[in-house]
Amino acid sequence: MAQPATEPAKGSCSTPPVHTEDAVTSVHPVDEKLHPSRLVPAALQHIAAMYAGVVTPPLIIGQACGLDIAARTRLIAASLLIAGVATILQTIGVKGLVGNRLPFVNAASSAGIAPILAIAETNSPGRQLPAIYGAVMVAGVFCLAVGPFFGRLLRYFPPLVTGVVITLIGVTLMPVPVGWAQGGDKTAAGFGSMRNLALAAFTLVVILLIQRFGRGFVKQVALLFGLLIGTLAAMPFGMADFSGIRSAPVAALPTPFAFGAPVFEPAAILSLCIVMLVLMTESSAGMLALGEICDRRADARTITRGLRTDGIATLLGPVFGGFPTSAFAQNVGVVSLTRVRSRYVVATAGAALLVLGAFPVLGAVVSLVPMPVLGGAGIVLFGSIAVSGIRTLSEAGLDDSSNIILVAVALGAGIIPLAAPTFYAEFPAWAQTVLGSGISAGALVAVLLNLFFHHLGTRSRTAPALKSS
Repeated sequence: MAQPATEPAKGSCSTPPVHTEDAVTSVHPVDEKLHPSRLVPAALQHIAAMYAGVVTPPLIIGQACGLDIAARTRLIAASLLIAGVATILQTIGVKGLVGNRLPFVNAASSAGIAPILAIAETNSPGRQLPAIYGAVMVAGVFCLAVGPFFGRLLRYFPPLVTGVVITLIGVTLMPVPVGWAQGGDKTAAGFGSMRNLALAAFTLVVILLIQRFGRGFVKQVALLFGLLIGTLAAMPFGMADFSGIRSAPVAALPTPFAFGAPVFEPAAILSLCIVMLVLMTESSAGMLALGEICDRRADARTITRGLRTDGIATLLGPVFGGFPTSAFAQNVGVVSLTRVRSRYVVATAGAALLVLGAFPVLGAVVSLVPMPVLGGAGIVLFGSIAVSGIRTLSEAGLDDSSNIILVAVALGAGIIPLAAPTFYAEFPAWAQTVLGSGISAGALVAVLLNLFFHHLGTRSRTAPALKSS
């Protein structure tokens, strides 16, 4: 009996149905939303790395201005709050307007401490902080005005230049963890003692062992485990200071202009605008470095949005007691070391900073980590930044003799402030501000030499040079 005409067509012409839900949408690691079990420890790692740096500027400036413990606590709380707001704004942002949307930490920069102390010395008690805050606010406006031009200059920062800058970020920051390993306070009796150095070395060894034998997420949070184990090891020897917890108030929200209305002094404004240029250079370099580490290269618009966030935080920070805000290189090191690139991890850390600022007693718990323990971990952190720079340089065409000379001279210029801190003592104040920072000096030399070797002259010379750089 003949088969129906439609029967043969059933097997030969049918196709499996397409299920759209089977399609996999890949998420870039920067935009990945981690489970809380991974998110929280990774965020704590960032807080542990940044906390000492966040509280250092208000502590030093507060002491220089003769503030009592309660006033210094308010300064610290304000710095934590501003850092939290700036970090959340930077990581989450408003698309196309504010925030580079990278795992980028913003907080009060130590680079502004020296000129701020100079402003304090030239003003009478009671007028010091108002003069500082007036200059900081104008510097924030200056950043907002100049920031867009930095993004447009991105083509002058090829891997050859960014590799130098990233390497210098790690190298020039190395004295910071070294000082922490010795105890942090140079005026303290035990600074540089074998006990401090042994604790720093113990912390470093713990991190190395976890990196060697740890697996999965445990390996990713090796830094946090190192800080925790190092702190526990310090307690029996009385090296963990609990006084901060006893004296810190439970809650303390900052009051607008608690230290007086801002005063605008031309000399102070000029000095901090120069500092802001340095901070913008370092912040741009940090974004370029983080873009390389996260495999999401920072373009001109990304840098512009990031600098706009710096400007907003620097402008509004003084209202509550904050200082010039910029990138935190140590957290770039955390991302490089752990390879946890989610911006939501850093946003969570920013939210935690807000809580620490609102409840100083919680911030005091974080400050339990002894300086030598931070020093041992900092060696790994800042060293990993330098390694990222070296990795970038390895892809920058160092088989070209011109590129070798460029890197050699730029690195040399960046290391001068480390090797000879008084080298620029006879230079004008503005030159000391710019050249006294190894990062900004090296970046400036690298950019100028890149222009000289790869952008000036005949087109036939420029094209291959740009390709190699």
